[in-house]
Amino acid sequence: MNYKGYMLEEKGGCLRVGNVKDFDLTHIFECGQCFRWIKQPDGSYRGIVNGRAARVSFDGETLYIENSGIQDFMDIWFDYFDLGTDYSRIKAVLERDEVMREAIKTGYGIRLLRQDFWEMLISFIISANNMIPRIMKTVDTLSMLKGDCIEAGSSSYSFPGIEQLSAASLEEIQQCRAGFRCKYIYQTAQLMKAGNITRDRLMEMKTEAARKELMTFPGVGPKVADCILLFSGLKFDVFPTDVWVKRVMEELYLKREASLKEIQQYAGDNFGALTGYAQQYLFYHARLNRIGMSPRK
Repeated sequence: MNYKGYMLEEKGGCLRVGNVKDFDLTHIFECGQCFRWIKQPDGSYRGIVNGRAARVSFDGETLYIENSGIQDFMDIWFDYFDLGTDYSRIKAVLERDEVMREAIKTGYGIRLLRQDFWEMLISFIISANNMIPRIMKTVDTLSMLKGDCIEAGSSSYSFPGIEQLSAASLEEIQQCRAGFRCKYIYQTAQLMKAGNITRDRLMEMKTEAARKELMTFPGVGPKVADCILLFSGLKFDVFPTDVWVKRVMEELYLKREASLKEIQQYAGDNFGALTGYAQQYLFYHARLNRIGMSPRK
């Protein structure tokens, strides 16, 4: 079956997706945008998306998704992997910049996942001043505590919904060992239950207004807000900037120390509507090559 240019074949509980380009699982899952995919010894990844446990692998042209069928591809995976976006065109525009050209060589297979907004809100509150392995463990523990078991006898749990998490006490949430962030998780769940802020409302807002709205949640600063907007597919003209991204921009572009405002302005002026994509290529390139990783004396 052909679906929007992708050749689909379902067999024995495994979906084959042909004609996949600009795609690499390691680049996608290890560029800091998601926390529920774990690499397996054979190079495949196991993860959980929208309450669905799956195993995915890629051979350079064909994407294999176990525990999925053709309807799942149309309902979940096409959007999740952003397969409707032409990344060749995006890279062609960004590669006019010499620094970006090198960054794209490193992370040529990155795609921005379109993840669940609620899950990104809580996950990136957990991410503040935290390391990726610890974030992944905390998100998994929170899911086991308050989410649903996906299959009987399985260790896979869905991420808890707003109703599930808002019904939890602070003491229950503290069992996920997220430290000071537990209070933020608890308070955010209560605010989200009230329904004052929704994904659809943020989508309709201009980027700056959406960022400010997210920053009304406890534990959400500018960088976390931008991550939530970018990795839930709401806004692509954001440039999440932590200490490492700041140093990368100073070292590769500005050649001097700069304020957060200067870096954001530079990124917006140079990358425009593709700013979010540029940030992911730069972040992954810097992480693999340890650019900006040594603190200044």
